Amino acid sequence: MIRKAFLMKLLPGQADAYQRRHNPIWPELQKVLHDHGVHRYSIFLHADEQTLFAYAEIESEGKWQAIASDPICQKWWLSMSPLMETHADHSPITETMMEVFCLQGSTT
Repeated sequence: MIRKAFLMKLLPGQADAYQRRHNPIWPELQKVLHDHGVHRYSIFLHADEQTLFAYAEIESEGKWQAIASDPICQKWWLSMSPLMETHADHSPITETMMEVFCLQGSTT
């Protein structure tokens, strides 16, 4: 399993709308993520900074990258673009983070 972490940035005042749109997430988008090997995906908000920290566990980089070409994903990006910093294609601007520590398993 590959662990990924990245940052995204909300536009001012959009945290509540961002959270509402994820609760619940579109079932068809959830299926796209599952079908592309995403096993876990969490997004955390740093409210003061309006920064989002995302963490995902994926099967492969290729499957992860292929999500971007799915029409459901592109529709999701378009719907989210008024809430966050995005590229011209409406994909979120992300800053990849490097893993520097991971604790796995039990210590007993």
